[in-house]
Amino acid sequence: MRKINAVLIATSLLALFACQNISGQSAQPKGPKGKPVAEWKKQLTPDEYYIMVEKGTEPPFHNAYYNNHQKGVYVSAATGEVLFSSDSKFDSGTGWPSFTKPVDKSKVLLVRDADGERTEVVEKSTGLHLGHVFDDGPADQGGKRYCMNSGALKFIKK
Repeated sequence: MRKINAVLIATSLLALFACQNISGQSAQPKGPKGKPVAEWKKQLTPDEYYIMVEKGTEPPFHNAYYNNHQKGVYVSAATGEVLFSSDSKFDSGTGWPSFTKPVDKSKVLLVRDADGERTEVVEKSTGLHLGHVFDDGPADQGGKRYCMNSGALKFIKK
């Protein structure tokens, strides 16, 4: 019995020490695509971080681009990658910038939310949250409404 207890204690200690960082410090929490959260915090503004990393939502009608009617493109606030164009932007009446499609579908990834109710839109290269897509967009343009957060985008005027 003593041998079994000794083996169990030794195995438990080995497992405990094996899971620790060699330096004795705990590993940094990771954000999207494995980039440390601290790096995202340095790179993004607090609002961008809240929306893109923490998957937050800005208030409707109180954001930078819901009522923007200028011609241009909308790029990722994190990478500068072109994601949406004013050519596919429409007034959905929801208070958020809405688009019928991304400029290049390979730049975004659609992910079913854990609750199964909505489909999240993330930037494919980073895994950062942009908004959601719904099936209530203009029927003559594919029926999709990409409802994005202004805080995840930057507008570049043509």
